[in-house]
Amino acid sequence: MGKIIAVCISNEKQTKKKDITMGHIIKNHGLEGDAHADSDSHRQISLLAQESIDKMKAQGLDVKAGDFAENLTTTDIDLKSLPIGTVLKAGEEVLLEITQIGKECHTPCAIYHQVGNCVMPTEGIFAVVLEGGIIKSGDQILIKD
Repeated sequence: MGKIIAVCISNEKQTKKKDITMGHIIKNHGLEGDAHADSDSHRQISLLAQESIDKMKAQGLDVKAGDFAENLTTTDIDLKSLPIGTVLKAGEEVLLEITQIGKECHTPCAIYHQVGNCVMPTEGIFAVVLEGGIIKSGDQILIKD
């Protein structure tokens, strides 16, 4: 069982996100107030493990939750190993279905230019919202049976 350690949004795409600690995830849409929320997308919510962020810190980067443009930063759950179609329960109500693992970066981000590497293309995951609700830092996240 994992834990949500940050809930992040941004007003614009291709920018770092800010940890707001609590947010409203909308069914079939995404995180309220986030530039990436979109009813027509299979990438309504993005997730990245703190363990992945820590890999980048080990390379000398000063990075934190949200810096990779993820909506939910987690710990103690191996996100990148979960198959597409896995359903995650986050907090009391939210259900997310994994739709994509990793992503193609069409233009390398600032982090890539700093160290020649970025974890989001290989370790970030994306999901659609099956059930919405309030999500906050400290909530549990687990694989739904």
